[in-house]
Amino acid sequence: MGSVEVSGSKNAALPIIYACALVSGKCVLENIPNIRDIHFSFEILKGMGATVRMLDRTTYEVDCTDLVPGTSNYDLVRKLRGSYYLLGAEFGRFGKAKVGFPGGCNFGVRPIDQHIKGFEALGGTVNTEGGYIEIESENGVNGTNIFFDVSSVGATINIMIAAATGKGLTIIDNAAKEPHVVDCANFLNTCGANISGAGSDMIRIKGVPELHGCSYAIIPDMIEAGSFMVATAATSGSVRINNVIPKHLESITAKLLEVGVEVEEFDDAVHVTAPEKLRKTSVKTLPYPGFPTDMHPQRCAMLCKAEGVSSINESIYENRFRYVEELKRMGAQIKVDGRIVSIEGGNPLSAAPVVATDLRGGIAVMIAALMCEGQTEIGECHLIERGYDDICGKLRGLGADIRKVECPEPVATQKAN
Repeated sequence: MGSVEVSGSKNAALPIIYACALVSGKCVLENIPNIRDIHFSFEILKGMGATVRMLDRTTYEVDCTDLVPGTSNYDLVRKLRGSYYLLGAEFGRFGKAKVGFPGGCNFGVRPIDQHIKGFEALGGTVNTEGGYIEIESENGVNGTNIFFDVSSVGATINIMIAAATGKGLTIIDNAAKEPHVVDCANFLNTCGANISGAGSDMIRIKGVPELHGCSYAIIPDMIEAGSFMVATAATSGSVRINNVIPKHLESITAKLLEVGVEVEEFDDAVHVTAPEKLRKTSVKTLPYPGFPTDMHPQRCAMLCKAEGVSSINESIYENRFRYVEELKRMGAQIKVDGRIVSIEGGNPLSAAPVVATDLRGGIAVMIAALMCEGQTEIGECHLIERGYDDICGKLRGLGADIRKVECPEPVATQKAN
């Protein structure tokens, strides 16, 4: 039996880091994951005049007192999706914002229309020409009622950040319920905001004149934890996964139980024990508390081991299947039809040169590599490092033979048939 420690949540840390831009004062953030997106975010804030000090490997002090709005580095902003949280922070504090269009993983259209709808409802005039998103308002942020057409995590958090120091009451209806929405609300409240209802489909924000600094610990990363749970199932292992909130993992746990995996829950840990053979199953990705879309690729890799035909219905993103071609290079029997992927499991995989197509697709091929004999080379592994803190070291601690090497040329891959 092995054990592994889960790092802080990427999806919670990013909006909280950018929410620091609302605050004139020092915020000490604990349990920050050591990943690329976090490093880029701190560089963006420092380039805007913020002071960022690393107190230890997972703790940072952020002081945005002298932040200058509209000065974020265009090229850095394009490297990650979460940079759009600067819009809410700048608009909320300064009554105006200018940020380049965000980047991040490319797996289909990821519109920001709900963000724009929310900013306009708060009194902003939004311009999206020339590669930038600009918001202007003569009267700053004004409270209002906002109904989102779809439950958007990013839009919910962005509007919550903007409205925290706005005038009057803002009500977000059809709000996203994900744990990182709740974590951002808790951080803002610790800084003096007045936000209630986070974790439900209606959030109420009573604007306050200003926020103060605080100390705050980020929640554990449920997707990292889920990835280790699935990797354990895929390799017939037995692993205790520490620093987790088991309630956040309920949908992942339920779907592992369906395939025959045992999951024992503790206060802040889960112990996963997997049999040699897994049962086939089907799953549909849904907003929290449903099965997360960010666990779709990892589960697909695991189901290559399950006897019979399994399926995954991707209801969040219309094109999250680029990783499938990489699994097929390793011998996986997978078919994609629209938003549904079918996996004919029970056929052994074989080592092959592959690439990480995106963050979660990259961890999927890494899980597949752990399942097969021989040496697998994974190119573009920096995409995996966008969201997984010391993934090679943690897997080595569980017995994997894995190392990161510098290659002068990209890993060669076969042409898809």
